[in-house]
Amino acid sequence: MENNNKKQELKIELTPEVANGHYSNLAVISHTPGEFFIDFITVAPNMPQAKVQSRIIMNPENAKNLLFALRDNLQRYEKTFGDIERKTPKTPAGNGGEIPNPFMA
Repeated sequence: MENNNKKQELKIELTPEVANGHYSNLAVISHTPGEFFIDFITVAPNMPQAKVQSRIIMNPENAKNLLFALRDNLQRYEKTFGDIERKTPKTPAGNGGEIPNPFMA
């Protein structure tokens, strides 16, 4: 009897153009009932405009899987390299003292 429970291997191709990647220091997340949109942006000081470097569109289930994968990887990273401290300004300007989270939309 053949074993139909074998896990199939997924081969992933990474082209040189994609392997270079894009630097991002800001992510803007929005959603519709059926998709999540994650825009990765690079913001530089004294630049009045920031360009979206990449947009990823996911269904809600895959967005939640990404959330869990990021959480698990951050936990492993911190176990190896120590806690990641969020850097926030000591005196936030112009927003009533609330420090904005740049990764929340």
